[in-house]
Amino acid sequence: MTEINSKITTPIAIIIAGSLIAIAIIAAGYFGFFGNNNETIPDNSTNLESLREISDDDHIRGSIDKAEIIVLEYSDLECPYCKSFHETLNQLRDTYTDEEFAWVFRHAPLDSLHAQARQEAEAAECVADIAGEDAFWNYIDKIYATTTSNDGLDLSLLPQFAEEVGADKQEFNKCLESGRTADIVQRDLDNALEATGGKIGTPFSIIILKDGQKFELGGALPFEALKQGIDSILAGALDQNNQ
Repeated sequence: MTEINSKITTPIAIIIAGSLIAIAIIAAGYFGFFGNNNETIPDNSTNLESLREISDDDHIRGSIDKAEIIVLEYSDLECPYCKSFHETLNQLRDTYTDEEFAWVFRHAPLDSLHAQARQEAEAAECVADIAGEDAFWNYIDKIYATTTSNDGLDLSLLPQFAEEVGADKQEFNKCLESGRTADIVQRDLDNALEATGGKIGTPFSIIILKDGQKFELGGALPFEALKQGIDSILAGALDQNNQ
């Protein structure tokens, strides 16, 4: 169940509450048949205020300065629900403008479930270090598109993918072997664990409104549910701006 953190003023509170109810109803119907929609089930001890502030050090699709709504996602590259949710978030990026929607990606490899996820995350950070942000996003797109999840990716493909998105293969191999991006991945994971009381489920995602208010999403929600909620929130923001 989603929960709004901190006080929200009306009429935006009414709009957001209605949007969350719509998301919950649609998602419950969708996932009632297919089962649980994240990797492990988090408890209700989430503290969203402990999340690290978004900065230029993050991986961002869109504009965090312009967007009315930001989805901050902590993801495991071998989690099947993350694979599905990655496609959903790409659909949202194709649907909304930079003034409406932005997406921030952070790592949360669940080592006890996916032995390969941490290495893939470190590889993605090597690509970012060598070839930049566009290459990073193209790289994780390739991983999610290729893996069958649950350690389904042939790790020998990591250097090939790096080269395909524009990173020098030799530099990539040196980076990955050195472990120099391990601290970046661990920093993301530690922050997610802190926010969830050590009981993270992936994808762990948070909607952040332009005024800084945050609320948690319930796993890998489907595109239709998220779009309905986002449309309602954007309509409310537009009404406020026109007053």
